[in-house]
Amino acid sequence: MAKRDYYEILGVGKSASKDELKKAYRKIAIKNHPDKNPDNPDAENKFKEAAEAYEVLSDDKKRQQYDQFGHQGMRGAAGGGFSGGGMSMDDIFSQFGDVFGGHNPFEGFFGGAGGGGRRSSGRRGSNLRIKIKLSLDEIAHGAEKKIKVNRLVVADGVTYKDCKTCGGTGQMRKVVNTMLGQMVSASTCHTCNGNGKIIDKRPAGVDSSGLLQKEEVIDIKIPGGVGEGMQLSMSGKGNHGPNGGPAGDLLILIEEKPDEVLKRDGNNIVYDLHLNFVDAVLGTSVEVPTIDGKVKIKIDPGTQSGKILRLRGKGINDINGYGAGDQLIHINIWTPKQVSKEEQKALELLKDSPNFTPKPGKNDKSFIDRMKEFF
Repeated sequence: MAKRDYYEILGVGKSASKDELKKAYRKIAIKNHPDKNPDNPDAENKFKEAAEAYEVLSDDKKRQQYDQFGHQGMRGAAGGGFSGGGMSMDDIFSQFGDVFGGHNPFEGFFGGAGGGGRRSSGRRGSNLRIKIKLSLDEIAHGAEKKIKVNRLVVADGVTYKDCKTCGGTGQMRKVVNTMLGQMVSASTCHTCNGNGKIIDKRPAGVDSSGLLQKEEVIDIKIPGGVGEGMQLSMSGKGNHGPNGGPAGDLLILIEEKPDEVLKRDGNNIVYDLHLNFVDAVLGTSVEVPTIDGKVKIKIDPGTQSGKILRLRGKGINDINGYGAGDQLIHINIWTPKQVSKEEQKALELLKDSPNFTPKPGKNDKSFIDRMKEFF
């Protein structure tokens, strides 16, 4: 099968600079690293194909020879040509570690190999998921919780020994003779799963991966401004990985407890204020609850049912730091279901008042004055 053009593999033009080559290779390598794509058998081939292309094009002499003679010219290239097809992930990273800033971007994230020729750990542990119900006050101001979690942890008293199958390297290597010379192929050891070590002795209750089920109390700090359905993540607080692998994450799903008085609408707080019609007509001052305690507000004379008053900045702080919402006060005029005989007579006197029926643009002063006479 004919080899693909190196520039095409990296997705760059023939005039690409070394920085452009490095960025292109880094992007492809991270995307196609086999540990990140365990169910994609083609990922490792793409990873090594990109490494081969980068090795040639990043070397001025090899690039010049490739530009002049193509793949045929690489058979006699300085340095013996490229062996990317037989290099392990460790070898490739060791050779091109500078592309990733001197560290392995896969280690700790995908259970990948380190730069020393051996996998530094086993597979990554699984994530744990929990739900936490929060009151409106906790959502507004944040909260600290202590929760009990059953997780798999590395057990004490477990001893390890080098894997005999791979000699403690975590890799199975095989030399293959090809028309281009000897190529070294490498694969993960099936006995130790690339860890290089296997369990020698383990206490009772410890599984074959060296893990023990244990209940732990974990401190969780919930920031203010979280919302229903939001998921927080605590790195490394999930199950530990088998054979010393890195721990997964603890995923925290937020649920909101309904508040009996205040309602949340995004970052705004909504409160229904019920006024009797006398206070609505004459005006008054009332106390209303907020997430920070009670505040006194002024009700102007002639306030209509359905009016919305706004307390700026009295809502919930945005979790991303974009300021706080407002508190919206919905005015509702309360109508009594029963009245006394005296109250009924007073109301009947007002029934025929010219100002009792609203007229747009009319002054309600005479109506207000008459209400004062009776109450």
